Amino acid sequence: MLLAGEFAAFHRLIEESAMAPDVPSRIAIARMAASEVGHFDRLAERVEAMTGLGAAEAVERYRSVFDQYHRATTPKTWYEALVKAYVGDGLAADFYAELADMLPPDSQSVMAEVMSETVNSQFAREQVRAAVEADPSIKSALVLWGRRLLGEAITHAQWVLAAEEEVTDLLFAGASSLTGVAGFFDVVASKHADRMADLGLD
Repeated sequence: MLLAGEFAAFHRLIEESAMAPDVPSRIAIARMAASEVGHFDRLAERVEAMTGLGAAEAVERYRSVFDQYHRATTPKTWYEALVKAYVGDGLAADFYAELADMLPPDSQSVMAEVMSETVNSQFAREQVRAAVEADPSIKSALVLWGRRLLGEAITHAQWVLAAEEEVTDLLFAGASSLTGVAGFFDVVASKHADRMADLGLD
């Protein structure tokens, strides 16, 4: 599932980079996309070692969920694209963090390496904060956009959890499914609020 997410994130960044207003912005987005490819390659190696699945087979299993999420959250402006990039990076890191402690040591090290390489999204943070400070009138629309991103992410994650009992059991071992899922999404929502504040969108 994480592999499919990295695959989708790379293609999303490539598509949405067309909105970038200048060359420095396009370079920054290219670096973010390159980072996603690096994550993908490391995760693909680990997935194959653990399960025997090739990258294409693993991606295909979950591709439709991520495709649906990205279709539902297609940005209309450059700043919507930046908010999505920053929030999406954070949501992925949250999910990695929840899974990491339940995986074998070798897999934990791969997760830790991938999670430590989200600094490229700081470009998005700086751009959005500067834009909101320069033109406060864009803030309310971006706040609503952030809420939509969270809502769609939770909806699509719930679809995966409903269909994949093994993932649910891994995440919420020791807790009832209902309690575990509710607690997980409470944490996700709280961290999302912190990220929106980081963007100047609280």
